[in-house]
Amino acid sequence: MSSLEDLRKVRIEKINKLKEAGINPYPSEVDFDFTLKEAIENFEEDKQVKLVGRIMSLRPQGGLTFFNFTDGTETFQGILKKEDIDEKSFNLFEETIDIGDFIQVEGKLFTTKRGQQSVVVSEWKILSKSLRPLPEKWHGLQDIEQKYRKRYLDVLMDKDAYNRFIVRSKIISAIRKILDEEGFLEVETPILQNQASGAMAQTFKTHHNDYDMEMVLRISLEAELKMIMAGGYPAVYEIGKNFRNEGSDPTHIQEFTMLEWYKAYKSLEYNLELTERMIKDLAKNIIGKMQFKIVDNNGNEVDVDLEQEWKRVKFNDLVKENTSWDPEGASRDEIEKNALSFGFDKKEIGKISDGNLLDFIFKKSSRDKIINPTFVTHYPGLLKPLAVQNKDSTAEVAQLVIAGSEITNQYAELVNPITQRELLERQAKMKEAGDTEAMEFNSEFIEAMEYGMPPMTGFGMGIDRLVAILTEQPNLRDTVFFPIMKPNLEN
Repeated sequence: MSSLEDLRKVRIEKINKLKEAGINPYPSEVDFDFTLKEAIENFEEDKQVKLVGRIMSLRPQGGLTFFNFTDGTETFQGILKKEDIDEKSFNLFEETIDIGDFIQVEGKLFTTKRGQQSVVVSEWKILSKSLRPLPEKWHGLQDIEQKYRKRYLDVLMDKDAYNRFIVRSKIISAIRKILDEEGFLEVETPILQNQASGAMAQTFKTHHNDYDMEMVLRISLEAELKMIMAGGYPAVYEIGKNFRNEGSDPTHIQEFTMLEWYKAYKSLEYNLELTERMIKDLAKNIIGKMQFKIVDNNGNEVDVDLEQEWKRVKFNDLVKENTSWDPEGASRDEIEKNALSFGFDKKEIGKISDGNLLDFIFKKSSRDKIINPTFVTHYPGLLKPLAVQNKDSTAEVAQLVIAGSEITNQYAELVNPITQRELLERQAKMKEAGDTEAMEFNSEFIEAMEYGMPPMTGFGMGIDRLVAILTEQPNLRDTVFFPIMKPNLEN
């Protein structure tokens, strides 16, 4: 079997042969009449056409050569007949063209005896010569790591993968349309920031050389979007990248796409209704179904039905139901005892806030048991310091959970600057004490709030996680083109 380097050398020799024939193997000009999809839809026997595409298969048969080529819209068959084309051109095609090459062809449309729509080529032109062979057609990329490293080959050889990213694009476009029709304004906020805020997460750190100052990649869109709301806009949203320097697993990636929106003068109830309507609309109109088979966090396949009632259950009630322990009003000792029983690291427990420990208990005891869409409400207030705080020490929030995964976070947003300052100061103290997931104090955010923010409701959702559910993918890496990978030292 020839090595990759041997194959490359052979193809480079073919490039030289093309050059010797006076042909540029990488021309800048392309001329064609129709996409391949248009050629199929408007097929007319004996119609003269110019078409372009990438060769995906070659089948020489003596004085005939059959090939399939694709332009990204469709796949079509080309036929070279030695009797219908200049002999020198026919031979040069045989000697220099490989699977993977891009070509332009001119000829007449023709239907074979087997009913295959084809083009009988009278002239051809190389558009781009490939140097590496494509993966074997019927197997594609089998190594999952290679699929992630070489996504361009994955989508080229696997139609399901190719279509999955088209679905992702359609989902994002449909979300924009829904929010635009709801009166939201799409905005952009900085990815590079002086300090992280808006969520509890560890950061990626960098340095601004010109200003000689430390900076971080954002972990949330929240603070800046709320500050924009203070400027008088009634509703804003952003679809953008967030970065969290934390662990990796099938349901978590460090670089992910987030949707956040904020709407003035609306309650949390508005958010819940819009969330349900939006996700159902996406499932029905883009995917074409409401029932899905999802792999949960334990690796089990479960059936999810978006048409069932979207239940609403309180955080404490779920924990009580699944642990026989009521967290409401619990002491620190009780919280620690229960967290340890679910495997929390005893050496680290003293650094973690009550809210984060309760969240750990919830995730270990209850979250994975939620299969169909369920809004979990009234999380511990310490866990949600940017939301309205209730008298029972909970926050006025809801989190949509499907198949054990958190899909959305929704708040009745806290706009009281005095209370917000107190809560963020408490978070800052917890961070100083060693709680790495506690929030930093953001003075610019507080200042904007002191100028006045309207009552509002807010929403956050990971696009990648929603796409994974709607395309029935067990791993978020299968929903993004280029997931983060360790360097391949062999290259």
